Amino acid sequence: MASKTLTFSVRPRGKPLNKLPEELSLSATSTSSDLYSQLASSSKTSIHRLRITKGSDGSLIPNTASLPVSDTGLRDGSSIYVKDLGPQISWRLVFILEYLGPLLIHPLLYFFLPSNEPSTLQAISCALITLHFLKRELETLFLHRFSTATMPRFNLFKNSAHYWLLAGLNIGFWTYRDSAPAAGESNMWITSMSVILYAIGELGNLYTHLVLRSLRSSGGSERGIPHGLGFGVVTCPNYMFETLAWLGICGVTWSLASIVFAVVAVGQMGVWAQKREARYRREFGAKYQRKRFVMLPGLW
Repeated sequence: MASKTLTFSVRPRGKPLNKLPEELSLSATSTSSDLYSQLASSSKTSIHRLRITKGSDGSLIPNTASLPVSDTGLRDGSSIYVKDLGPQISWRLVFILEYLGPLLIHPLLYFFLPSNEPSTLQAISCALITLHFLKRELETLFLHRFSTATMPRFNLFKNSAHYWLLAGLNIGFWTYRDSAPAAGESNMWITSMSVILYAIGELGNLYTHLVLRSLRSSGGSERGIPHGLGFGVVTCPNYMFETLAWLGICGVTWSLASIVFAVVAVGQMGVWAQKREARYRREFGAKYQRKRFVMLPGLW
């Protein structure tokens, strides 16, 4: 018996795409990814530029191979809206480019900014920050699995400014110049404790990333409930450990610029962690153990 055919009314949201069809027909057994593929093919547009929402309530129709169209709430005769998100760039490439800034800037400033021999604290600062961003690059290349393939290309400049300017030039200038606090004598106890804190943060962050990777298949977008070190205490222990690493860096650089970057980064991670907690509660319901704190135990 032939499967039922569903016909949808297609309407543009914002600036219309060229060759966007006014109607689209799909088998009732088709998936939402088939919907995206057919609209991308008809309009001669990259599938990653499309955002499709339901005309009934404006909710997003995800691009998922495991979601039948019939389960999205669409019915024969339903209206769908298609928005062109504009030029896109892959999340992986964005991460690589934004982390590349401080990864290059710090060694360059360390070797060429001071006129005197760099101090022990300056050497340790350069090593810790360079290793931090090298770790991020390697995780981007070999570890992270992204739920979405692309982001708007314009965001590359905003994201890169955060890392190239705040984490790269700003921290580097105030850490490696001759009059920087890090150019003076180090306090062995404070320096040692800071390096230990940094190591705990980086290793803990790596562990949580491995846990999160295990929840998603290669090329997939599925989500699961993470378990393991830190996940029973806060929603996003990866951000908690990231915070510890930057506290360690601040303890070595003795730089206000490092503190400014850490405060900005923690604030942004806190917003992301709150959104993730809300998403876990929404998607997993009673299966998910709700967290009182999303990132920093007892604080946030």
